[in-house]
Amino acid sequence: MGQVARAESLAAFIEQARLRVDRALDAWLPAPPACPAIVSEAMRYSVFAGGKRLRPILTLAAADAVARQIESRSTSGSAGAGPGAIDLALPAACAIELIHTYSLIHDDLPAMDDDTLRRGRPTLHVVYGDGVAILAGDALQAEAFGLLAREPETREAGLAMRKLRVAALVAEAAGAAGMVGGQAIDLQAAGQVPGYGLVLDSTSLEGMHRQKTGALIRASAAAGAVMAGGDEEAVDAADRWAADVGLAFQIVDDILDVEGSAGDLGKTAGKDAARDKPTYPALFGIDRSRTLARECLDRSRSTLARAALGAGWLHEIAEWVVSRRN
Repeated sequence: MGQVARAESLAAFIEQARLRVDRALDAWLPAPPACPAIVSEAMRYSVFAGGKRLRPILTLAAADAVARQIESRSTSGSAGAGPGAIDLALPAACAIELIHTYSLIHDDLPAMDDDTLRRGRPTLHVVYGDGVAILAGDALQAEAFGLLAREPETREAGLAMRKLRVAALVAEAAGAAGMVGGQAIDLQAAGQVPGYGLVLDSTSLEGMHRQKTGALIRASAAAGAVMAGGDEEAVDAADRWAADVGLAFQIVDDILDVEGSAGDLGKTAGKDAARDKPTYPALFGIDRSRTLARECLDRSRSTLARAALGAGWLHEIAEWVVSRRN
């Protein structure tokens, strides 16, 4: 996919990252005659519907931060390590975005959140029907793991082991112990699993969100650190940093569902309250929820400082997560 020079601002880094991810996704997604046209169209409808690309940006930013750390410790100070690390992390970034998109497609289905608007457009099942939406989500999940296995191509044992580790990280984050488990708890708490209802307190609400939203965000950052060749301390720090950022992201999401509009959010606003879903504002109120998000930001900054991962864009991304309005 080619290397790029390092960005000089967060805005430039995000623009470069989104462009590279979108180009790579377009190249790596299957198209006819390899698959039926309707499956290709449905996948691309959701994958290219817009969105922040937060998770792949985290993957590339974590790879960049680790590369900068390695450079700072190197006597040679190789300036080419950063772009090279981003090249290595790009397939993982794209695979994680495919997983995320599949989760949104399924989450919008009538059996789940029953939403008709996503990223400012009709949700996939509204356009193509429930059956094709389910199949498109299934296909995106399978394509994600195929991509992790294929790219980047290598015969070097060390890089192959990094790829295998990332595949395991993403699988755990997306599965029953991660995102799917958190979604199941959310359904129970919303009264959508007859006979298996749950009432969440503040501790169990946090636990649900650390699975439902946080697990894949953690895997995003950890994958970038692994693919960049980070040591165990760096990978662990990226994971812990992302755990706080993921929780902050969900808290802010809950706040925006109360205060935002459908036009700003690109999805239906106020649905959580309408369905009496457990949220941070419902349990703590808006002001305390904002404080909790800021506390996550403070912890994430400390994590980066202790691990010498402060160079790059990770902290600025965390600040954006807490201050965003959509």
